[in-house]
Amino acid sequence: MFGLSRVVVAGNSMSPTFNQGDWLIVRKLSGQKHRLRIGKLYLVADPVRPGVALLKRLKDSRMEHGVIRYWVEGDNPASTDSKNWGWLESEQILGKVLIRYKRGD
Repeated sequence: MFGLSRVVVAGNSMSPTFNQGDWLIVRKLSGQKHRLRIGKLYLVADPVRPGVALLKRLKDSRMEHGVIRYWVEGDNPASTDSKNWGWLESEQILGKVLIRYKRGD
């Protein structure tokens, strides 16, 4: 459906902004050039666990050897994120969060 999907939040890396059980609508980004914005929320491919997507906030971007790289962090200071893995490449940014449509309890 137009590259949209729904995703349920699992874990606490984005708390207190998003919590376990929250539902999100996400727009798929792969296959096209997209303008990513600092401060917005994205699903990113976990660089340690293939096939796992993580919810993170884009904190910074930089050009390195002709390639744009991205720094992402969770809102929870204890989050596993770019502080652990370093910069991500564009193909690791999977989708942009559009809205939260159902709040978990």
